Amino acid sequence: MIEYLKKINIIDNIKTIFYALIIALLIRSFLFQPFYIPSSSMEPTLLVGDRIFVSKYSYGFSKHSLPFSPPFFEGRIIKKKPIRGDLVVFKTPSDNRTDYIKRLIGMPGDKIQFIDGNLYLNGAIIKKEKISNSSALRCGPFKMDITEYREILPNGVSYNIAYSNEQSLSDTDIFEVPKNHYFLLGDNRDCSKDSRYLSSVGYVKNVNLVGKAQLIFFSNDTLKGSVLKFWNWSNSIRLDRFFKKLK
Repeated sequence: MIEYLKKINIIDNIKTIFYALIIALLIRSFLFQPFYIPSSSMEPTLLVGDRIFVSKYSYGFSKHSLPFSPPFFEGRIIKKKPIRGDLVVFKTPSDNRTDYIKRLIGMPGDKIQFIDGNLYLNGAIIKKEKISNSSALRCGPFKMDITEYREILPNGVSYNIAYSNEQSLSDTDIFEVPKNHYFLLGDNRDCSKDSRYLSSVGYVKNVNLVGKAQLIFFSNDTLKGSVLKFWNWSNSIRLDRFFKKLK
């Protein structure tokens, strides 16, 4: 009798774990997925060590909504159009595997160009307002002196961006966004591999969109200590960034 009860208990535990895994998979695939920010390409909006929630339903679903991107279907289902200025997580076109997060600037058919350090969209300059004359942001393992601006898109979406004070990108050719593709930029404009780099990122297909960044739920300054060193949390944890809504 005791052995029988033990067997039933083991089976119940296995069922509980199985159901929990299925529920977690469904939430991750169709509702929200956590992501870690490993680079400084989106500073000052996102800092290295931020952990964010991304809504998977914001643009509908593609094969990239599921773990390992299984080829169960092509295109998107319950398709929803992204909004200019969204913080978008996507699979890089170069390998369809690596997750990047950038800001959506160009829609299909748009023409984008940098002239004298200013961003132009369809021939019109994008308004930007200076916030600070000089401060520092991370760029990989280094610190970079930057000027911070508030950029305002034609639809009214605004956010902070940074340009290097020394080797800032000044001029580019015209980028013409193909049909069913998007053009995305990092907010840390001189420390970001994004759609300007056609050989590595380039224009992002609609099917490669994974979701929209919504919220920072945890943040740890990796320069001040690992999150595993709980005894140093008073120095490394950024409490002011907890549950910060992203825009």
